[in-house]
Amino acid sequence: MTRSGGSNGPELEAAIRAAAPRALAALVRRYDVFDQCEDAVQEALLEAFVQWRANGVPEHPVGWLISVATRRLMDGWRRDNARRRRELNDFLRASDPDPDDYHEDSDDTVRLLVLCCHPALTPASQIALTLRSVGGLTTAEVAAALLVSETTVAQRISRAKKTIAGAPFELPTAEEYDERLRAVLQVLYLIFNEGHTASAGDSLQRVDLAEEALRITRLLYDAVGGPGEVAGLLALMILTHARRDARTGPGGSLIPADRQDRTRWYADEIAEGTRLVEETLRSGAVGPYQLEAAIAAVHSEADSVETTDWEQIAGLYRVLRTLDPSPMVTLGSAVAVAMTEGPEAGIAIVEGLADDRYLGDHHRRLSVLAHLHELAGRPDLARSNYLAALERTRNTAEQNYLRDRIAHLIK
Repeated sequence: MTRSGGSNGPELEAAIRAAAPRALAALVRRYDVFDQCEDAVQEALLEAFVQWRANGVPEHPVGWLISVATRRLMDGWRRDNARRRRELNDFLRASDPDPDDYHEDSDDTVRLLVLCCHPALTPASQIALTLRSVGGLTTAEVAAALLVSETTVAQRISRAKKTIAGAPFELPTAEEYDERLRAVLQVLYLIFNEGHTASAGDSLQRVDLAEEALRITRLLYDAVGGPGEVAGLLALMILTHARRDARTGPGGSLIPADRQDRTRWYADEIAEGTRLVEETLRSGAVGPYQLEAAIAAVHSEADSVETTDWEQIAGLYRVLRTLDPSPMVTLGSAVAVAMTEGPEAGIAIVEGLADDRYLGDHHRRLSVLAHLHELAGRPDLARSNYLAALERTRNTAEQNYLRDRIAHLIK
């Protein structure tokens, strides 16, 4: 059964993004050949774009994709192995799926996540494959999230699919658990970040993508349960996503944190995220995601930038930098240091990242540096760094915001 009328762009994209990983997971569980199943689902998605746009999203979109992808998979096998034609036809008659057979509570996305983070793959390949197959990002979006070229990402994904072809669709052993979970969490965080602030395009945010990362993380939290880094990541996502409506103004213009109308933040989501943070911090051992969530919770408690407990945030960043001394964490700490010790101290931190391989020439570092120079009363240096950031970002909303800052400094 198909809903009457065609589907518009956002509705169609949301339906496909939600249904595609579930369909792929179901096919991999049934047929145990990841690369062939993914190819079949991609063919089914092309057909879905045409039919769903014209006729509307079907009542059971996941089942629809499974049905079409299964037929594409069987067609491929039939072409590749003519000798099995008779046996295959018998199999088709016996197992041709009914779209109505799929039930939403049979979601296998968590198992698909674990499969994509198989130990036979390098961490970089695990992340690229999961972003592509589970998160639904394009190759360009994966490249932007990982700060590498599209060619590199395409090669990683191709090699990864070949490596795990035929790998069992099962959860890891106790010995493998921690390492596999670490990769899964990193992937989910990258997916969410791409939704929170898109690497390219006209919109600052891709809310559907952020919400898909949240959905999958909730599935993982329900499966794992209890405090820990899964709870920390979920809390961080909830607290960050709670500000989504206040981050943009008319026409999708970017509104920075210090100018946001905090009454537009979702209080119920902030309460949920804060509760999760408090529960997980009481568990004893604390990880990076739990600390990032705690920082987000402190921001969420304040009525304004001026009333924010910057001392507490700076202290949390000091602990976080010992656990995760990554460039992005260091960059995040710079603003807190500037608010507690003065702009010069923050500028010193940001300038210390100038030679970093990935972040040195990144627009985020340059934007933060420009902001801190502005706070320090150096409009010329602020303007030159805003201009450098403008040249490097591909997001239209960020570009427009940077142009506004540059114009303000010229006055």
